[in-house]
Parts: sequence; structure tokens; C-alpha cells
Amino acid sequence: MSDTSREIVTPRGPALVDLTPASGRRKSLLVLGHGAGGGVNAPDLVALRDAACAAGVTVARVTQPYRVAGRRAPAPAHQLDEAWTAVVRELLADHPKARLVVGGRSSGARVACRTAADLGAVAIVCLAFPLHPPGRPERSRQDELPAGVPTLVLNGDRDPFGIPAGGPDTLIEVRPGEGHDLRRDPKGTAGIAVGWLRERGLAR
Repeated sequence: MSDTSREIVTPRGPALVDLTPASGRRKSLLVLGHGAGGGVNAPDLVALRDAACAAGVTVARVTQPYRVAGRRAPAPAHQLDEAWTAVVRELLADHPKARLVVGGRSSGARVACRTAADLGAVAIVCLAFPLHPPGRPERSRQDELPAGVPTLVLNGDRDPFGIPAGGPDTLIEVRPGEGHDLRRDPKGTAGIAVGWLRERGLAR
């Protein structure tokens, strides 16, 4: 399994894409974003990439322009969404027949949720969706989970950012013993995600 890396120009500066092709016939294209202060090599993102590629999914991990520029503090939400949208649209131009799945961990999951409908995504995979800032449950982001797009949320039961509520289009899977980083069993978490994609014909 080998990645190819490329820069994609966005209105907010260059983003970096690490693309890993599917093993065998491709079933879908999964585009993943990173957390606010982390990168695309977080254990849960790497485990999901590995499991998804083995199941016939081409995976693109996107590094936002602020991280490419060496900054740790994230850009404002609308800038993240703008850069992400530009990257995903270019990837779709390169894979015109692919069924699009978007997702990511933490901040990246929020970006994916906010933009999924406009990008025509058929599903969303959220790792450690941050329902609210730690200790601030009144600042809920529940409304960022979109209606009408099947969404899987994988959160740890010890996540200080909280766990969102499920709904008609949103399945919540709570991982026992896991915190916000989902580091205890990343392969198990990835297996749940790929199983969910398989149920929808988006993975082998």
C-alpha cells in the first residue's frame, strides 16, 4: 500500500493530499480530514485508511492549508470549509465516477458534516465528533450533523468533548474505554466503520 502526495491549490493556500488507491476494484472514494491540532497520521485515521483500502475504498487524507503553512491554531470554520470544498471537488474531477464518502476526526469530522450535502457525499464517517468544548455542554454542535446524509459517528465513552445524539440518518457507536484520541483500539474502530460502509455497498 503506497501513498501518493500532491498539493492542491485552494482559496486559503495549498492543501496537501495523501492518496492511497483501493485494493482491487474501487467501491468508493473516502476523503478524510484531521483534527484541529493534529495531522493525517493520527492512529485512528491511519487505521481507517488501511482497513478501507483493503476493502476496495480509495482514501484521500487532506492536510488543511494552515497545517501545511506550519501553524497549529486552526483557521476559522468558513476557511476550513472553503479549502476542504476546493480539495474535494478537485479529487472528484480526478475520480468522476466515484461515490463520495467524507469524514475525518474531530474538527475534520465537523468540516465533513458541514459540507457533505453541497459536495454530493453519499455518506459521512465521523471519528471523535466534538459535540461541545470540554466543560461547555451549552455550546452544542449537534446541528452540524446533517439530515439526509447517512452518518456514522464513532466516539469514546470517556471523550470530554461529549457524544452527539443519534437520529434517523445518524448512527452513534460508543467505543468503551476510549477518549477523544481513539487510541486504544484504532483497528477495532476502523473495522466498525468499514463494516458500516460495506452495509451500504460502499466497501467490499
